Amino acid sequence: MKNLGLIIGLTCLLIIKSAAQVTFAQSNETLFDSTVEKELWQEGLSSDQELALFRAVHPISDFPEQKWESFLAKLDHKFQKKGESLAFIRYAFQLSHKELFKKYQQHATFNEMMESGKFDCVSGTAVLGMILDRYGFDFEIIETDYHVFTMLSIDEQPIVLESTLKIGGMITRSSEVKKYIDAYKPEEDSYYLSLNQRIGSTEIDYSDKTIFRSINLRELAGLQYYNDAIFHFNQQAYRISEVQLKKALELYPSERIEGLYELTIDQAYKSSGTDLGKK
Repeated sequence: MKNLGLIIGLTCLLIIKSAAQVTFAQSNETLFDSTVEKELWQEGLSSDQELALFRAVHPISDFPEQKWESFLAKLDHKFQKKGESLAFIRYAFQLSHKELFKKYQQHATFNEMMESGKFDCVSGTAVLGMILDRYGFDFEIIETDYHVFTMLSIDEQPIVLESTLKIGGMITRSSEVKKYIDAYKPEEDSYYLSLNQRIGSTEIDYSDKTIFRSINLRELAGLQYYNDAIFHFNQQAYRISEVQLKKALELYPSERIEGLYELTIDQAYKSSGTDLGKK
């Protein structure tokens, strides 16, 4: 699951994290692939419209607005009847799979999901998170080493929403919720190693249980940029990776993104003598 040539130890990661404390959010060097991406980015940051941020990664000019609005209209209608209830959550989960989540594909973007139904845990969790946020639910998006999922509580009943599972992905039995969460919680002496593995895997690597934390929708959008940066990093397209990581860091300044940013600069210099850090 790891590319051993790209794994670094804890000491190196701490050095990287310290060296990467840059005010990326204030940088004027952020580049966009297109005018559409820039407009979506600015819309998302200026009005807290996370939908625009999810649409910004490899944007499509003919985004199916009507499809999205129709989806929300059905949810609005059901919420008027059921309110903040388990029944509404079940309906929202099932409707998402019926209309949006057609085929699991690791690392599929939000736009791919809207166009073709291909989705992964990031794009699927984005939809579920935006639904819960729209209707005022108290929820958490949980980031682990290579996976994200959603947690909430209805009438003190804990619920896990695993977007990648159409059958069994809404976990409501307390014992099963605990079992699911415990499978991802890290050991006390664990530490993060791999920087080039994209988020989106539904398989648990028990040797890589180091991250378990709550993030918000904006930070989740940052992880979508991070996934795209890793794709380009693994293709040795370091300049593209560096640009995507800058945008990821503006949305989510986490140690894993900072670490890959510094590693990208280092690999670009070692492979071709290109000093991306001087741009």
